[in-house]
Amino acid sequence: IEGAGVWGHGGYPVWLGVLAPALPGARPPTTPFLLLTARGALNARVAGLDAGADDYLVKPFAIEELLARMRALARRPPALLPSIIRVGDLELDPASRAVARAGVPIALTAREFALLEYLMRSNGRVVSRSQILNHVWDDNFDPVANAVDVLVGRVRRKVDVPTSTPMIRTVRGVGYLLANRHPSDDD
Repeated sequence: IEGAGVWGHGGYPVWLGVLAPALPGARPPTTPFLLLTARGALNARVAGLDAGADDYLVKPFAIEELLARMRALARRPPALLPSIIRVGDLELDPASRAVARAGVPIALTAREFALLEYLMRSNGRVVSRSQILNHVWDDNFDPVANAVDVLVGRVRRKVDVPTSTPMIRTVRGVGYLLANRHPSDDD
């Protein structure tokens, strides 16, 4: 997919594609897809929507319209998202705000819960410190230099207990990721 990428808003990503909608399995089925293209003919728009795009925007376009469409797609009702998010033996229920690892409940603050939910929804994908700041804190927050690192450390101590396989990993110079398997497990 040429020019495909993910934009996040409120913890729910919107997949952006330039030429064609995502190939099967390339994006989660609950992730909205906005197709950006220069192909504005009716048959091209219909083909793009029939192929799986949730919205279609023809270039050139105003950035304000693109952002408005992305916000609209990101506001989809939660019913379209999984009710319980699972990564390995870690479970998070957004409705009840409950978290458990291997069946053992984990108590989290609201901000810790928001971080863990964002990492779990980004399962296997590295997220930068700035992405975490945008998804976990509101616009009025004036971040201190290590706010994200401190919060990740607190969540890591609660989720990655000594008797379990670590799931929250630091990717030096990039950010963090949550994954069920460590890359060295594939050897």
